[in-house]
Amino acid sequence: MWMHHSATMLPAFLLLFFMGTTSRLSEAMSRDEKNKLRNQVLEMFDHAYQNYMDHAYPADELMPLTCRGRVRGLEPSRGDVDDALGKFSLTLIDTLDTLALLNKTTEFESAVRRVVTDVRLDNDIVVSVFETNIRVLGGLLGGHSMAVMLKESGRMLWYQDELLHMAKDLGLRLLPAFNTSSGLPYPRVNLRFGVRGPETRTGTETDTCTACAGTIILEFAALSRFTGDPTFEAHARRALDFLWEKRQRNSNLVGTTINIHSGEWVRRDSGVGAGIDSYYEYLMKAYILLGDDQFLQRFNTHYASIMKYISQPPLLLDVHIHKPLLPARTWMDSLLAFFPGLQVLKGDIRPAIETHEMLYQVTKKHNFLPEAFTTDFRVHWAQHPLRPEFAESTYFLYKATRDPYYLEVGRTILENLNRFARVPCGFAAMKDVRTGSHEDRMDSFFLAEMFKYLFLLFAEEEDLPFNVEDYIFTTEAHLLPLSLSTAPNSQAPTLVNNMAGEELDDSNFEWTCPNTRLLFPDPAFPRNLREPIRSAVDKSCPRPTTHRDPGMGRPPLRAQDFMANNPEHLELLRRMGVSLIHLKDGRVQLVQHATQAVSAVAAEDGMRFMQEMMELSSQQQKEQLPPRAVQIVSHPFFGRVVLTAGPAQFGIDLSKSSSGVRGFVTVAEPYNGCSVLSNGEIVAGRIALLQRGQCMFAEKARHIQKAGAIGGIVIDDNEGSSSDTAPLFQMAGDGRNTDDVTLPLLFLFHKEGNILLEALKEYREVEVLLSDKARDRGVDGAEEEDCSTEEKEHTSPASSDPVDQSQITVQEQTTDDSVVRQDSVQPVEGLGSYVPVDEGEEPAVDEDLSGQSVDSLMADWEEDLEAFKQMEKEEL
Repeated sequence: MWMHHSATMLPAFLLLFFMGTTSRLSEAMSRDEKNKLRNQVLEMFDHAYQNYMDHAYPADELMPLTCRGRVRGLEPSRGDVDDALGKFSLTLIDTLDTLALLNKTTEFESAVRRVVTDVRLDNDIVVSVFETNIRVLGGLLGGHSMAVMLKESGRMLWYQDELLHMAKDLGLRLLPAFNTSSGLPYPRVNLRFGVRGPETRTGTETDTCTACAGTIILEFAALSRFTGDPTFEAHARRALDFLWEKRQRNSNLVGTTINIHSGEWVRRDSGVGAGIDSYYEYLMKAYILLGDDQFLQRFNTHYASIMKYISQPPLLLDVHIHKPLLPARTWMDSLLAFFPGLQVLKGDIRPAIETHEMLYQVTKKHNFLPEAFTTDFRVHWAQHPLRPEFAESTYFLYKATRDPYYLEVGRTILENLNRFARVPCGFAAMKDVRTGSHEDRMDSFFLAEMFKYLFLLFAEEEDLPFNVEDYIFTTEAHLLPLSLSTAPNSQAPTLVNNMAGEELDDSNFEWTCPNTRLLFPDPAFPRNLREPIRSAVDKSCPRPTTHRDPGMGRPPLRAQDFMANNPEHLELLRRMGVSLIHLKDGRVQLVQHATQAVSAVAAEDGMRFMQEMMELSSQQQKEQLPPRAVQIVSHPFFGRVVLTAGPAQFGIDLSKSSSGVRGFVTVAEPYNGCSVLSNGEIVAGRIALLQRGQCMFAEKARHIQKAGAIGGIVIDDNEGSSSDTAPLFQMAGDGRNTDDVTLPLLFLFHKEGNILLEALKEYREVEVLLSDKARDRGVDGAEEEDCSTEEKEHTSPASSDPVDQSQITVQEQTTDDSVVRQDSVQPVEGLGSYVPVDEGEEPAVDEDLSGQSVDSLMADWEEDLEAFKQMEKEEL
């Protein structure tokens, strides 16, 4: 069938598109089993939504570990990720159309009344334009669409477009961000005062991500067409026009970050993940919603380049826009998991199946998709904030193929959420997929997207309150009606043809719907695509072989010979432009200023010295122990709360224990554990809780061991400290032989320790499991092979302090305890790159280290840090 690109034919296009079916080789799932899984999705949604309403509303988000709302300004700042919070009951607005889709009409009507009555949009608060657009404006428009649908069917007759009025009010509050010479919006806006400069904490930014500027058109065009005011759509189109004009003309790719004033690319790496993803998505979906051929032409031009340069099935690897044959990194971020779903909309099913299968195998290996993973499928960044992109692609592939294999994928997603993320007050993000530890976070997109796609995956047509083919999903899974394409009074301005004068390859512009019956004449075809990918992932986790570049010169001072208290070494560093900064905690940082070197050759030597030091620091990190887990296994937690713990460099190595150490906890007396315990008879046979301070960790361990304890947990005395924001602690010995300590000792920051103490106060008898990773929550079965030994060489960064493999280990000597702290290597504004080192220490060298050029290593390092910051900004 020909896909007519007029507005009137779009609903038919979508309906016909999904009619094909393929493989029946996977065993078909019975209707009863599908209904059971559908009901399980509903129960899980109720658990998440009701806990938000009971414990968090009217706050923006739920903190599921502490069972309270996250209110911006009252909780410690998490950096850019908090820009999604605007004191406008974010989760409730983001969930509106989910309630309607899941047939929860009574709850939907109640939620609409709450939003209309309680939510204020004129708060003096700075928010992300991107996040507020996709979550709040999109949520209001999706809610309005559902309310109109219900009103037309005879329900909610009281509704008089209140949500639409709020949406227009919010749209007007976002418009000042678009007041730039380029038309690209500022990344942040003050809801009350707009963009007025430093006094409103806005208008000082120069850069924005491509997705941030290019993910506006669906919501703004819908707002224009619902209200008849063309202003919003015009601004969104102008931003897209500018991005298209600034694409790299040879590769037809866009970069990740752009200067909103000059249009210069700030980050020139290009992929389909964080920073760019939804720009491509919105070009395709804008064509579907609005019927404008130009959007499809642009998408097809970009897509051809993506498949030429970025797609290396089943991988999707970033490249440089000016040198697209050169990879920009050797890892992928989890946001690219949406791309197979977009390929389904495009009609390119084969690479969608391949990439999705790779993502599924990574998911089975680690239970969730890590925030980033390497090309050999190891963990690169270990967090997982319950992102829905993989579920989204699973749903679209099932719709396109009707292959029951994808129902089994959905079952896996459900089981992993219940086994590893479910906690008494909702679902908690994973802080580390390797250990199973949690983060006190349940983002609004979890309710907005995850449960929509899972419900649609298992629901039958008669289970749905309306025909979803009449709607398009935004990037936040909000539902916009395709009838907007013919909405009256949408006096959108005529666009300039930005492609005039360019020679375009018409073969890119596919106007036909793919018929999947013809696409896959062999019913075994999808399975045959998946098998080699499954094998490739299963056989992964080899140690990468690395070689030094034989052309690399050697600096006059070798990093492994460097002594920070050697005057001769300090003079050699000075000549290379490298200086030392002494920190208050006794550590020193190396900082290089290439311009201060005595010669160009010396500056190059300095760069090589810094590279060596980074390699040595990375090697030291590999010798450090990974994080451990404290899992609360007693009633009412039953293993569903997992706390990130720091290990000790003495005592039992939990990674070598198949079962960990399990026992009830009790508070030691004295609490600091620095003398013989007065409650030794109570501590015997239990795990002792201790407060950090006043003596060495090893001394605490010896005292509780003498009392008969089977383990110990040291709780930080620094109020407010948290594993969410602080680097991992490792407890060092006291300088003496610690072979006499034969029990495990773990370290909890104050916030995590307080969760344990509060549980003890409320339930009196609290049982925990100390282990290297969380054990299955009440479900029997062997654990997946996950290459954990290899992966634990990589350390995940805290959300506010991005790092990559260039982490280092430094030793802090405090007045009370010896602590080994894992700090990150970061660039400092106004300085060069620096590497903290231990004063007076002689680090050992690993001869099998990376031989990348200095420039590429430093560039990769800085790009890695920037990419993680981008991931924190982008909560798609």
